[in-house]
Amino acid sequence: MAEATVELRNVEGTEAALGWSAGHTIVVDRTEGTAGGKGLGFNGAQLLAFSIGGCFCNDLRYVAHAMDVALGAIAVSVTVQMEGDPLITTAAEMRVDLQTLDGTDPASVIAEAQRITMVSNSLSRGFPVAIRPAS
Repeated sequence: MAEATVELRNVEGTEAALGWSAGHTIVVDRTEGTAGGKGLGFNGAQLLAFSIGGCFCNDLRYVAHAMDVALGAIAVSVTVQMEGDPLITTAAEMRVDLQTLDGTDPASVIAEAQRITMVSNSLSRGFPVAIRPAS
C-alpha cells in the first residue's frame, strides 16, 4: 500500500500553519480578518481545489507518457462550491484546456487522465477520515 504523509505546525507570531512533505513547503491560513487569518497562505477550499487540479495535471503527464503523446500547453481551472454550517464542499468543476503537439486528440488524453486520477476518484467515492489526538 502506498502512503503520503504531510506535517503542519503553527508559524510563530501568526495564526497560520506551515506544512511540509518531502522537502516541499506550503503556508495555510485563513483570509485576512477571518478567525485571526492574515491571508498568508491558502485556505482549505483553495487547497482542495489545488489537490484536484494538481493531481489531474500530473495525471495528464502520466497518460501522455504512456500513450507517447507530446503535450503542449496545459491550462486547468478548478472551482469548488461550498455551503452549509459547518461549511462543506458540495461540488467541484474542473475545466481543462490541453494542446497536443503531435495531432493526437486531446479528448482521449483527458478521458484517460479522468479515469485514473487519484484525488477526484477518491473524493467521488468517499473515504473515511480519522481524527485522533496525538499520544
